[in-house]
Amino acid sequence: MSEKVLIIGSGPAGLTAAVYAARADLSPMMIEGMMAGGQLMLTTDVENYPGFPDGIMGPELMGQFRKQAERFGTRIISSDVTRVDFSERPFKVWVDEDLHEAESIVISTGASARWLNVPGEEKLRGYGVSACATCDGFFFRDKELMVVGGGDSAMEEATFLTKFASKVTIVHRRDEFRASKIMARRALENPKIEVMWNSTITEILGDTAVTGVKVEDTQTGEVTEHATDGVFMAIGHDPNTAIFQGALELDDEGYIITTNNTATSVDGVFAAGDVVDKVYRQAITAAGMGCEAALDAERWLAHEEG
Repeated sequence: MSEKVLIIGSGPAGLTAAVYAARADLSPMMIEGMMAGGQLMLTTDVENYPGFPDGIMGPELMGQFRKQAERFGTRIISSDVTRVDFSERPFKVWVDEDLHEAESIVISTGASARWLNVPGEEKLRGYGVSACATCDGFFFRDKELMVVGGGDSAMEEATFLTKFASKVTIVHRRDEFRASKIMARRALENPKIEVMWNSTITEILGDTAVTGVKVEDTQTGEVTEHATDGVFMAIGHDPNTAIFQGALELDDEGYIITTNNTATSVDGVFAAGDVVDKVYRQAITAAGMGCEAALDAERWLAHEEG
């Protein structure tokens, strides 16, 4: 039997799409992926999601989203999609050897922050290691922080963090930024920002919270230790779109191209959240797009059946 709406990926976008599709009586199926809940599963306190004045833990918030989607009848499969065929309807989606067919698709597979993959990083993720200044900067009032990167997003993150931190050090592996001149100048002229040129972090130190880093000079190879209260990665994101290559139109960075809100290059396939959005990357914007995608799918189905 063909599903009316099949949602690939979870997180705020996918789960909001599921709530709206389920309430529209479309009985959605969601294949949530093994990394269920998206990037919020790596976040400790979330204080900027409306409706939670005391804040809420990222995994708890995603648990609430999931419960709400299931309450209205969303069926959830906790596996990864391994292959898709969008060349004709019903659309085909495989989980290993299991085939699922659907009249419409909502994609919300998100994007993954790039990490350094150095000792201490994974253990301290959410405890001083972050990839989102707007999510976590508030927790570092009057602390000393480091930002890794040299592009516009690194300049933006570092500048934003100076609202809270007493000092921000940008760690960059080269001797000049690749950021636009205006963004670089803004960061370099900020009295709270310092730069460690020709440097890479080789280890993040701390047991239950970040206490410091080991930094290697890329020219001399010398390794030094530096105290810090937090390390923010700003070395880019990779959209989770490998399985859609050849099936949908993607941009040069691999993000799904949408027109008319959430419509993709294939009629009946919609996309929402960080798999599309490379600008805001917030839970609230992803949830909003998930709502749009479900409404777009509902209207599209009504038109097709009309």
